[in-house]
Formats: sequence, C-alpha cells, structure tokens
Amino acid sequence: MIRYLKRGRTAAVKTEDDAKVRATVEGIIRDIETRGDDAVREYSRKFDQWDPADFRLSRAEIESARKQLSAREVEDIAFAQAQIRNFATIQRESMRDVEVETYPGVVLGHKHVPVNAVGCYIPGGKYPMIASAHMSVLTAKVAGVKRVVSTAPPYQGKPHPAIVTAMDMAGADEILVLGGVQAVVAMAVGTPSVAPVDMLVGPGNMFVAEAKRQLYGRVGIDLFAGPTETLVIADDSVDGELCAVDLLGQAEHGPTSPAILLTNSEKLAHDTMSQIDLQLAKLPTAAIAAKSWADCGEVIVCDTQEEMLKVADDLAYEHVQVMTRDPDYFLNNMTNYGALFLGPRTNVSFGDKVIGTNHTLPTNRNARYTGGLWVGKFLKTCTYQRVLTDAASATIGEYCSRLCHMENFAGHGEQANIRVRRYGERPDLPWYQPVAAGAQA
Repeated sequence: MIRYLKRGRTAAVKTEDDAKVRATVEGIIRDIETRGDDAVREYSRKFDQWDPADFRLSRAEIESARKQLSAREVEDIAFAQAQIRNFATIQRESMRDVEVETYPGVVLGHKHVPVNAVGCYIPGGKYPMIASAHMSVLTAKVAGVKRVVSTAPPYQGKPHPAIVTAMDMAGADEILVLGGVQAVVAMAVGTPSVAPVDMLVGPGNMFVAEAKRQLYGRVGIDLFAGPTETLVIADDSVDGELCAVDLLGQAEHGPTSPAILLTNSEKLAHDTMSQIDLQLAKLPTAAIAAKSWADCGEVIVCDTQEEMLKVADDLAYEHVQVMTRDPDYFLNNMTNYGALFLGPRTNVSFGDKVIGTNHTLPTNRNARYTGGLWVGKFLKTCTYQRVLTDAASATIGEYCSRLCHMENFAGHGEQANIRVRRYGERPDLPWYQPVAAGAQA
C-alpha cells in the first residue's frame, strides 16, 4: 500500500502559475522581436538594474575577472572541468560515423554533424551557477560546436568573476553579461548586437524555461526544464539525517523545487521529517528551502521495493538518489529518471558540481522520453546514400517505382523510372510507366 505522509501543491495551483509566466514571456518575446537591442537593454535595466556600454565582455574584462580569483579557485574550476571534459569525450568517442554496403552496390551511412552555433544560458542572479558553464559550454565544445555564445546575469551589480572565468576556460567564443528572458530571446532571434544561434541550452528560472519552450522550433533546445526535482529512495539502511540533508540540499534551489522521500520504512519517514525541522533551524538558505519543503515536499511510504519502483517511474524525476541495501535493483529496473545517484557515498551535489556527468536534466516527467544534456545533444545524426552500380540503381528503382505506384505518387515514381530506363535498359515494363494523369495523390 502506498501512503502519503506529506503532500505538495495541487496540479491546479501549478497550472495557474504557469499561465501567468506564459503570458509574461510572450510579451517580452514580441517586444524584443520588434525593438531589438533597445528592448533587451530596457528589460536588463528593469529586471537586473544592469545597463553597461556593451553586454559583451572584452578579452581585457575576461582577464580582469580571472585575476579576481585565487589560485585555488581557478584550480578547483579546472578540476571540475577536467572531469566533465573527460566523460563528455568518452561519450563523443562512443558515437561513431558509419558507412556500410547494405545491398550489393548500395552504400548507406551517417555522420554526426555538430550544430554550428549554440547559446548557453548560465543562471547567476540568485546563486552563481558556475557549474552550468562546464555543463553547457564545455560539452558543446567537446561536440565540436564552432560558435558558442555564453551568457549569465550580473551578480550583485557586476559580472561574477568565477562564472566569467569558467565560461572562458570552458571555451566560450563570446561571453555576455545579460540575464533572464531577454538573454535567451536575444540569442534566439538575434539583434543588431547579438548574432542568432541555432540552439539554446542551459537551466534557468521558470521564465527562462518558458522562453525556451516558446522559442523551440525557431531554434533547438536541450530539453524542457522546470524547477529542480529530487527524489530520495531510501530504506532503513540509512538514517533520517542523511535523507534530510540530501532533500534540503536541492530544495534550496528555489521555492517551487519539489523534494520527495520515498521509503518502505515509516520510522525513517518520521525521522527524516524531524531532521528536516532541525536542519532548517541552522541552514543558511532556510528561507528558500523551508518554503520549497512546505509547498512542494512530499513523503511517501510503501510496503515493498516493487511499489517504490512503480512510484519512482510514475514520478519520472530529474534527480533520483537511491540509498537502499540493493541500489542496483533500481539501476536495473527503473526506466524514467534524469540521473541516478547510487548508494549513500554519492549524492546529487556531486553530479551538480564536479563528478563528471551533466547536471542539465529533464523535469516535469519529461524523463519518460528523454535523457539530459550530453555531448550527443549538440550533434545532428545525418544520413547519406550512394549507389555504386547500374544494376543496383535499376533494382532499387524497380521496387521504388512499384511502391510509388501504390501511393499514387507519379513524380516520385518517375524519379525511379528514369533510373530503370537508363541503367537497367528495360523501358518496356508496364510498372515503370508514370501513374495515369488524374490519379489521386
């Protein structure tokens, strides 16, 4: 039996909030499409109190940002980027171009072609999300993207030196200090000062996520992202303190970030809720985490591992931390998740910051059909074909002609027919004749 000891906000409340965000973003997109840089600058002043002479940083400004960091801070950024680059490189090397003769005289293949230009949004208004530079800019560069534009909002009235340094070390070709919807719209539609990109990636608040959703189709996006989600699956092999720390560690992302404990131990459930109260009394980000937990936190108690598996797959959460006696049970059986963190020695924060996997992951149950950002998201798998012999062209042409005839596609059929006539020297066969005029397509 599945029991809820604590529930979060209802779907109706979430829908109402989404509608307000959607209308706001629609207006900003229209305005930037119409007024370009003037609108971008106006929104930057309004939302970030930021109005520099140029949103794009010069090389001198980038170097100045790096000099504001200690040697240890630069070394730590370099260490994290080394882990992420290494795993992204391994992933890229797993994606092989192919070319194979699939039928005598017929060669088919595919190539993995990088996207030409990518815009990377790095959140930084509330928390300076340094790691997002590694996850987006660096991964795009490993994929072979030629032009990477990276942008982050100002932090406390100026460019954040660590974000700027991380973007530069990751390989960004252009670095902007610009935040919010205005940043992603400028990169997507282009303005006189910002050339448009082909794809937008990176996390952001609900307005940035909605802007990416509305711009999808005009540009590609990595995935549809909402507030950070965390699911802790635990049994009585761990304690309430560990579960509480791992839940609140992600609840601090924002007031609408859901964190759920899923357990088959009612004692652990109650211990965790008690520990959350204790942790909130001393957590520096308690103002945010407490609201998130109050509004969006849940505690679910099941009787069996099988019930926990069903609930977890139905939730399809972004981060799934498994702290049970047999975490491989979930690795081998779960199908819907953004990323798994197996065992008590690891945690979501490792994945967010340094361990090497990418932290841009699907939310809002999108894990049912997609994984997270990785090097393959920046690559287009494009096919090609080559016919080497007359005999192969004529044989494939015969089949193609008959199939086109069944579909009443006369023009398609004639593309096949002319090859049969030229390369097969069999112009008299009836099924090579075009479909009669007036046939229904």
